[in-house]
Amino acid sequence: MWPDRRILDLFGVELPILQAPMAGSSGPELAIAVCEAGGLGSLPCAMLDDDKIRADFGSVRQRTSRPLNLNFMCHVQPVADADREAAWRQRLAPYYSEFGIDADAIPSGPTPITFNESGCAIVEELSPEVVSFHFGLPEPDLVERVKATGAKVIASATTVEEARWLEARGCDAIIAQGAEAGGHRGVFLGSDVLSQPGTFALVPQVADAVAVPVIAAGGIADGRGIAAAFMLGASAVQIGTAYLRCPESLASAVHRSALAHARDDGTTLTNVFTGRPARAIVNRFMREMGPVGASVPDFPLATPAVMPLKAKAEASGSGDFSPLLAGQTAALGQPLPAKELTQKWASHATQLVGLQVADPIG
Repeated sequence: MWPDRRILDLFGVELPILQAPMAGSSGPELAIAVCEAGGLGSLPCAMLDDDKIRADFGSVRQRTSRPLNLNFMCHVQPVADADREAAWRQRLAPYYSEFGIDADAIPSGPTPITFNESGCAIVEELSPEVVSFHFGLPEPDLVERVKATGAKVIASATTVEEARWLEARGCDAIIAQGAEAGGHRGVFLGSDVLSQPGTFALVPQVADAVAVPVIAAGGIADGRGIAAAFMLGASAVQIGTAYLRCPESLASAVHRSALAHARDDGTTLTNVFTGRPARAIVNRFMREMGPVGASVPDFPLATPAVMPLKAKAEASGSGDFSPLLAGQTAALGQPLPAKELTQKWASHATQLVGLQVADPIG
């Protein structure tokens, strides 16, 4: 049925569809639905403490025994710069005044945790079938410990250079993240996100450069995108934005509303929410603050100062200060159950791939 079964055999899944692990917008319910459809469900762990990771993993395991991915971030923890953070909050002062927020009462708040000894111990305890990383890989000894559990290791690459780097350090498959993708760019060997290629350009070059299977990500939201990814040399796809309107997602009401009215030209890269470039639907905060600013504190130190604005605006039904993370094909999303949607995509893709295989051009 599928012209390339390497990911199916590697992960032990029925469909070559991975649910992107979207921190804050996905959890056990979405992972369960995708697993039960035959794809690979994912749990984002970077924002969770150990007890919450155990609880979410347990929730999934109570309802499905199918393969599951745990996702972690591997960013370099920044050194706090009091002057820079104070300047950042000063830039936000007019907004605090507008919403009646006491800037001095804003806590530092939770921020994503980079994969460390504690995260590795959780992986060893829970033994997920797949562990994925964003922003590179952890230290080699931690990678080896993860692989020793039997888990397959995958990570995101935004360039061919990053893909080769990941393969050389033990990745079992590479996620080729095109510029169309929603959420944070996975870049880790450079900083120029504007020069990174789109999915159509990236996937075939990564497929030619590495021996491990390639998972296409970015701008894929239906069966047509899946079929195209296979024609480009991918063995599977990772889909995120197209799942956000599903009832199982954790997307907020304002996020869902923005997605329902999304346009092809309605997203851009911004760093004003977290300090790291991410693709999101353009809103007031992005327009007025950037969308990319050089003075924004390093990831993830920018976030706590923005969260009170997000909370106040959302309380009145506004997404003006929310990170409405989404890819360029957000308009193709459908508010259908995730299991139904996954199987619908797979069915359409197999028809298209089958036609291509049976009647090749030339």
